[in-house]
Amino acid sequence: MFSTNPKSDRILAINELKHLRPILPKAPKFCPVSNILYQFLGFPVGIYNTYLAPSFPKLELEMACRNERCNGCGRQLLVPSEAQIIRCDACEGITRISRSSVNPLIRAGQDTINHTVNRVKSRMTRVMSMPSPNAARPANPQYYQHQLSQPFVPKPLMPPSAYGRKRAVLCGVSYNGKSYKLKGTVNDVHCMKYFLVDRLGFPNHSVLLLTEHETDPFRIPTKQNMRMALQWLVQGCQSGDSLVFYFSGHGSTQPDYSMDEIDGIDETVCPVDFETEGMIIDDEINATIVRPLPHGAKLHAIIDACHSGTVLDLRFLCRINREGHYVWEDHQFSPTYKGTSGGIAVSISSCDDHQKSADTTALSGDTSTGALTYSFIQAADNNRGSTYGFLLNAMRHKIREAKTGVEMEPQLTSSERFDIYSTPMVL
Repeated sequence: MFSTNPKSDRILAINELKHLRPILPKAPKFCPVSNILYQFLGFPVGIYNTYLAPSFPKLELEMACRNERCNGCGRQLLVPSEAQIIRCDACEGITRISRSSVNPLIRAGQDTINHTVNRVKSRMTRVMSMPSPNAARPANPQYYQHQLSQPFVPKPLMPPSAYGRKRAVLCGVSYNGKSYKLKGTVNDVHCMKYFLVDRLGFPNHSVLLLTEHETDPFRIPTKQNMRMALQWLVQGCQSGDSLVFYFSGHGSTQPDYSMDEIDGIDETVCPVDFETEGMIIDDEINATIVRPLPHGAKLHAIIDACHSGTVLDLRFLCRINREGHYVWEDHQFSPTYKGTSGGIAVSISSCDDHQKSADTTALSGDTSTGALTYSFIQAADNNRGSTYGFLLNAMRHKIREAKTGVEMEPQLTSSERFDIYSTPMVL
């Protein structure tokens, strides 16, 4: 991976790619060459239909691009004409490019582009063909071999049935070796998988697990792996599809730099490497798995974490009192669009934004579980076809009855209002 003069080659390659990158063709999903380039250059190159918004001077070929405003920080971004999604390098926010704003790709300067491509390919071939010095090799000798294989590759979604296709991403983060380690998250994930596959008929190959017990490094719940899993969840989504995102782990908050929250606080989930790589904020989760949902598709998020009430940034929050009376609160605070592309997104979370959730043995008797996970599976499995209102009240009653020692009230948020006592929950 390193030449005899790695710093010089890396700088030259980066400088050339900076002029090339805005109009690179999109790489195939999970492209191994893109993974190698990412390791070498330090930024993604046409991976997953996502482009990194560069911070470099005006380009000679900017005629093939256009300007878009970052939904996160409001910064002007130079966007390739064919891009569908843009990630800002300032705030790392993700902005989905609407079809109406996309201009046809201008082919001007193609000879210059091809010339640059050839120079970069030649340089990268020479750099990547050089053996690594022993001191620079990673501890795992099969690391590079794995880089050249595809990361996790669950099979494609099943062909549409009468009820659409089903797909799920289940993340359980234990934070092993840390003072804030959680005991029940891996058990939670396997219970949720059993419920989805054995009880609700989700195809086993369409359920992706991320835990620290996995042997595949791409199935460890790191920030990067969780991002890839969320992109996989909605990839190729069609009308009639049913998607599930489940997370059991720590949740937290941070200041709302994009100023789109009523309370000035962003909710987050914590990957296993959040101390070094950072948390995943609600804005990014919304942009990745909520906004792409097409008409007729449905997403359910089940979030067993602290401060998780509005972690999907959905517009409507259902407030229910102990008598079962409810009202939908509109949390649309900024002009930033947080809805879907015609589908429906629903989130069931363990507690309100200001509350904490419990990892406890009080419900199962001898095994640590997330209070939300246990009460949700029990209520949904024992009352098939029940309404959202019935399930939410049953979950709250079960948690209060268990006396977990933590004040937590499961919350319901949605991309649109509906009658919770007449609408059945169907995963």
